Amino acid sequence: MNRRSLIASGLATLGASACASTGTNGGYNGADPGVGQEQRSIETYTVGEIKQQTSDFLGVAAETVGQVVERVFRDQGEPTAYIAGEEGSGAVVAGVRYGRGLMYMKDRPEMEVFWQGPTIGFDWGGNASRVFTLCYNLHYPDMIFRRYPGVDGSAYLIGGVGVNYQRADGITLAPIRTGVGLRLGASIGYLSYSRERNAFPF
Repeated sequence: MNRRSLIASGLATLGASACASTGTNGGYNGADPGVGQEQRSIETYTVGEIKQQTSDFLGVAAETVGQVVERVFRDQGEPTAYIAGEEGSGAVVAGVRYGRGLMYMKDRPEMEVFWQGPTIGFDWGGNASRVFTLCYNLHYPDMIFRRYPGVDGSAYLIGGVGVNYQRADGITLAPIRTGVGLRLGASIGYLSYSRERNAFPF
């Protein structure tokens, strides 16, 4: 009788330990739950929000810019951030581009960013323009600070509004420009984003 009691007690203790272990780690697949929760909690911008913001900032009819925005949404989905800014550029085949703007993410304060970089293309001259950049897979603001090469074959032009993609470390940027600010021939190159303005573009 004592032996049976000891066995029953041991089994009960073992079962309780197993339940406690399952309650602590249940569903855990080896990934960092904090990282997963952070990525899932990032709010994105809808196509309607971006159409309105882009049209207002660039001063272009919503119908015109809407076609480009819809193209980007079909390719990339909903952005986690966007940058509204201005840039100047010049080229004689080879050139440079400088810009500054404010980056917006939902539930986070706006942040000033700068960008600069060399360009190579079949174009020449100089211009100053506004640029509205959609940001994808950007989970916190400081992730923007790196160098983004242009993606070959990604330049689109619809109704005087153009966009090309830049990509680095899983992050994709889609700068939207209008009119003379396009210089799509200069989409071969890269842009480096920084916290402060840098005179040296490389």
